[in-house]
Amino acid sequence: MRILIAEDNALLREGLVLLLHSEGHEVCATVEHGDDLLPALLDHRPDVAVVDVRLPPGFRDEGLRAAVEARRRLPALPVLILSQYVERAYAAELLAQSATGVGYLLKDRVGHTEEFLQALRRVAGGGTAMDPEVISQLMARRTGPDPLAALTPREREVLALMAEGHNNPTIARLLFLAESSVNKHIGSIFGKLGMPTPDTGHRRVRAVLTYLRTLADE
Repeated sequence: MRILIAEDNALLREGLVLLLHSEGHEVCATVEHGDDLLPALLDHRPDVAVVDVRLPPGFRDEGLRAAVEARRRLPALPVLILSQYVERAYAAELLAQSATGVGYLLKDRVGHTEEFLQALRRVAGGGTAMDPEVISQLMARRTGPDPLAALTPREREVLALMAEGHNNPTIARLLFLAESSVNKHIGSIFGKLGMPTPDTGHRRVRAVLTYLRTLADE
C-alpha cells in the first residue's frame, strides 16, 4: 500500500514509517504541518492516509479538517484518524460524510502493532476501524431518536463489534457465542434495518454505516 502519514510528533511519525516499511508498505509522504496536509493528499492520492487530529499551527482540528475536505474532493480516499483523546465532534464530522474507508483510533492503540496494522488494512479496503472507546463514548452521549431501537441488546453488541471491524468468527469468540448464533443475529440486524437479502457484503457496510451515523448524531 501507498500510505501518507500526517503526524507532528517526530518519534511517533518515524516509528510509523519504520513499522510500515518493515511490513512492505510504501510511505509516499509524511506531513508535519496542518497547512501541508490537504495539498499532499490531493497530490499523492495515497491508498490510505494516517492522520493526527491536531497538527500545527493551532493544534486544534487541522488534521481532521484537511481529511474531511480531502474526502469531499476524493470520496474514495480511506482515512485512519489518530487522536490522543476521544474527540466526539471530530468523529461525528468525519462520519457524517461516509463510514466507508474510515477509522478512528486512540494513539494508545498504535502501540499494539498488529491491531494497528489490521485496522489500517481494513480502512484501506473500504471497511471501518473504530476504537471501542470511541464507540462507547458516542453511545453514552448520543441524544435524539434512535433508528436502532428495534435491535436487542445482543444485536447491538454484535453490530458494535462489526463497526470495530471484526469478522464473524472473532465476534463469536469475543461474545462467547457459536458462530451460527452470530450469523443469526446479523441476519436479524439486516432484517430490522430493512436491508434486502442479496449482497451480504454491502449490507454489512450499510449496517455499520447506519450504526455509526446514529452514534454520531447530535
